[in-house]
Amino acid sequence: MNALVQAFLLGNASILTNVCLLPLYPGLLAFLAGTGSAADRTRGRAWLGLVVLAGVLSTMVVLGLALYALGKGFEAVLPWLLPAVYIAVIGLGLAMLAGRNPFAGLVTGSLPTIEHPMAAAFVYGALIAPVTLPCTGPVLISFLLVGSATGESLGQTILTFVAFGLGFGWPLVVLGLVAAPVQRQFTGWLVTHHQLITRAAGVLLVVIGVWGLRSEVLPALGW
Repeated sequence: MNALVQAFLLGNASILTNVCLLPLYPGLLAFLAGTGSAADRTRGRAWLGLVVLAGVLSTMVVLGLALYALGKGFEAVLPWLLPAVYIAVIGLGLAMLAGRNPFAGLVTGSLPTIEHPMAAAFVYGALIAPVTLPCTGPVLISFLLVGSATGESLGQTILTFVAFGLGFGWPLVVLGLVAAPVQRQFTGWLVTHHQLITRAAGVLLVVIGVWGLRSEVLPALGW
């Protein structure tokens, strides 16, 4: 049970501290708002938010199965995974410092080939975790270590990843149910300050990446 609690808390940390998600919120809120009467919109946001969560959980199950299949082989790839994650974080940070947010175009409304809103919401949920989790750096590594420690049982591994997905996904459900005036105010603030937010996120990501390389990768190489 302790591993499940750890996974859930790490899932919370991975979304609540994930600066790469900020540019995605306006598109997600606009998508969840829908059309029709106020009551219809509220019901629609609830259902679509749950479908987004289902997409997140489906990705977590697939990742759990992959980690279980690797088994103890995960320990062998960890020395390669650590520098790759932190280098990716630094690269994302430098891109944001240059004013180019790689995630700005990843919004639910940019899925024109998926006309059914439920299908679009599921795909959005399935993609949002793997695309943005590299930005969390140490949190992601900590969770993978927790997940690998439960690799003796397939069921335990899957439960651990589902717990992480619940921690990551529940704020997305709640976000869609927040009152419309608050949503508009939040979205307006993000749009107005998007350049400042992007560059501040870039600084933070570069610091996280450099710190990770300095504290975890270089010592492992004996430097």
